[in-house]
Amino acid sequence: STCSSSHRRPLCPSVSAMVVLGGRVAWACSVLLLLQLAGASHVVYETHLLETEAAAADVPPSILDAELSTGYHFRPIKNWINDPNAPMYYKGWYHFFYQYNPKGAVWGNIVWAHSVSRDLINWVALETAIQPSIKSDKYGCWSGSATILRDGTPVIMYTGIDRADINYEVQNIAFPKNKSDPLLREWVKPRSNPIIVPEGGINATQFRDPTTAWYADGHWRLLIGALSGASRGVAYVYRSRDFMRWTRVRKPLHSAPTGMWECPDLYPVTVDGRQNGLDTSVTSSPRVKHVLKNSLDLRRYDYYTVGTYNRKTERYVPDNPAGDEHHLRYDYGNFYASKTFYDPIKRRRILWGWANESDTAVDDVAKGWAGIQAIPRKVWLDPSGRQLMQWPVEELEALRAKKPVSLKDRVVKRGEHVEVTGLRSSQADVEVSFEVPSLEGAEALDPALANDAQKLCSVRGADVEGGVGPFGLWVLASSKLEEKTAVFFRVFKAARNINSTKPVVLMCSDPTTSSLNPNLYKPTFAGFVDTDIAKGKISLRSLIDRSVVESFGAGGRTCILSRVYPTLALGKNAHLHVFNNGKVDIKVSQLTAWEMKKPALMNGA
Repeated sequence: STCSSSHRRPLCPSVSAMVVLGGRVAWACSVLLLLQLAGASHVVYETHLLETEAAAADVPPSILDAELSTGYHFRPIKNWINDPNAPMYYKGWYHFFYQYNPKGAVWGNIVWAHSVSRDLINWVALETAIQPSIKSDKYGCWSGSATILRDGTPVIMYTGIDRADINYEVQNIAFPKNKSDPLLREWVKPRSNPIIVPEGGINATQFRDPTTAWYADGHWRLLIGALSGASRGVAYVYRSRDFMRWTRVRKPLHSAPTGMWECPDLYPVTVDGRQNGLDTSVTSSPRVKHVLKNSLDLRRYDYYTVGTYNRKTERYVPDNPAGDEHHLRYDYGNFYASKTFYDPIKRRRILWGWANESDTAVDDVAKGWAGIQAIPRKVWLDPSGRQLMQWPVEELEALRAKKPVSLKDRVVKRGEHVEVTGLRSSQADVEVSFEVPSLEGAEALDPALANDAQKLCSVRGADVEGGVGPFGLWVLASSKLEEKTAVFFRVFKAARNINSTKPVVLMCSDPTTSSLNPNLYKPTFAGFVDTDIAKGKISLRSLIDRSVVESFGAGGRTCILSRVYPTLALGKNAHLHVFNNGKVDIKVSQLTAWEMKKPALMNGA
């Protein structure tokens, strides 16, 4: 896309705040709101107008506080970013491209920014890699992917916009000007662009985001996301012998009535439970499954299924027939437009995902930046074969301070909370293992909410007493707990309408009390955890980074990223607690918390 520019957050302050800010701000915000409600997926903001608003607006001082600027998550020094594009490893360097507005902190003027790293943690920004320069991308260089050709040449495929009046989407190709340059600083676009155009009844305004290609039987294949009819998400397969002339396979790889499929991704995973990744061209076999992931333009989240890809028929079949209805997600929080790549050096598959802001567009313009990337995650198939596992790349641990703080064998009674002291917890990595001695007191699960974790969390939040749980962490908490973000588990008895006798485990990130600032998007995010809590144990890891809380439940079975903007719990004034708001005592068998250093290099930020 840009897999997307439309926000999962309010663009403007609340109505009461707009009245205070005056007519011009209210008018601008009304226009932005109308554009958003109209489904303007690629809204071009009048940046100069927003800058005027930001100058006049009563933006809370805390929003502008440097203590809210992330310390170790990927971001440029300033301006707007969105989708991760074309991650790859080449000649000793990890390359990361991303959708970027060089002119401001809202979506627009999109180019491909480019950074390189030796370790996925320290990043150096290079010059812009791809920007509008030919007829077939004159009005936009949107998302795409990288493929390493059989002779070792890297190539980028991306979506271009070639008309001023509508988002008419075509697919372009770019090659390195000098493939012996390990930094790949310059890219050239051959005259044959565009190399794929929307033909044969395809909706030209919903046809984007080519994937990494895979090779078999003398042909390259790739997918392009699309919309068929009013509501059917589609992944079309294109084939080529030479990577330049492409033909669409008659039937799509897969489709579902979910709305537009942005940023598709198809890749193989091993079924033996090992954490090794596979090159994208490895084909399905009894020991290899495939993952198909799509980003839902309508719902603003990424979901995936695990299944079988048949390269003879060019069709994909999910293992779970209801997989396109009951969505498994990489992340149940603020995480979109994701993309994976195979790292041949460490033989792993790495996942990147974009996390937008949850403040307002006016706030973003005032502070001068918007958007981060989640910490890169290693992904692999759980031994059950039902879902993926995710874990922050091991390189992140190099940022941990030498001396962690720990708690061991600490019982946390009903209604109790225990502060973890001795570290600056506004920028930290916390790992905790809980023991639940008894599940006798678990609440009954309302059958109406048995498939809706987010709604369940919104009605049974962190402050609502339960039987077994809520228990977990309060992070970025103020000294008197007026502000706190809760990351927690809650256990329910098996619901009557679920074919299982296993207790149901809910994981939730509840930022409803994260900030005293009223003009924020503060939704609860939640997912169910596929784990056997009957054994009495569950773990949680939370990466806390000033305005980000990125959490991994049960070893990476359920992941949730939230953006929060405390006004009090900033820097040294942020506190960390373990809490238990359930009737049953829980035990912290082990908690280890590290302060996190900033990387030496973060694109100059």
